[in-house]
Amino acid sequence: MTRYWERNIRVGESPMLAGISILTGFLVWEFLSRIIHSRLILPSAFDVAGQLIATTTQGILLPHIYASLLRILAGFIIGSLIGAALGIAMGISGVLRALLDPVANFFRFIPPICWISPFLIWFGIGETPKILIITYTVTFMVLLSTYAGVRVIPRNRIRAARCFGAGPLFMFFRVILPSIIRDVRLGMRIALGNAFATVVTAEMVAAQTGLGFIILTSRNFGATDQIILAMICLGALGFVSDRAFDVASRVTFANYLRR
Repeated sequence: MTRYWERNIRVGESPMLAGISILTGFLVWEFLSRIIHSRLILPSAFDVAGQLIATTTQGILLPHIYASLLRILAGFIIGSLIGAALGIAMGISGVLRALLDPVANFFRFIPPICWISPFLIWFGIGETPKILIITYTVTFMVLLSTYAGVRVIPRNRIRAARCFGAGPLFMFFRVILPSIIRDVRLGMRIALGNAFATVVTAEMVAAQTGLGFIILTSRNFGATDQIILAMICLGALGFVSDRAFDVASRVTFANYLRR
């Protein structure tokens, strides 16, 4: 059984199969576009590829990609730090858990899109509301995963550390933190995907740059090829960002993840 699962894992990570999957997707896309025969409804893969080449060589696309990535990165880092800190605090302190749990469980059910108007009123039309919307999305996912990780730390592990005279700092850095790395990492990875989804919402209001801005303005002009191009850019950037985060976190926390 072990060999079976190991073989399945190796097959699932095959670059050749991934390439076949992508190629099949493009062929199906091209086939459907020829059947529909309408660039407004579904432009062909070659039309979108041409739009990619044109906007890249003209220097139009890259600034929008750069703007979206900066917003995602800023919101992701801030939200992860806040979420991890609150999750740990709620996990180790009964008082903070009683105070923060109702608030966290109330706000996490409010969609990020609901905050667009209040943030615009409070912070204007600059970068702050866009980053805050992404931060809001990331915070609660990381918070919940961190909190869950703290709550399932074996009590015997904590008792053993205390028996050997472990202080608060030793307990945090040598017992709690190593025990929750997997949970925090998983929550951050999921939150990263949602940050990419939220950036489109954030950039559709009072923005002059970003892939979400391209989607909004292209819709107004019926430029479906530009909309699909922006969507592909988001998917590709998200895929690369997820793999980069996965590799970086594995290297950084290698000792903890082996446990």
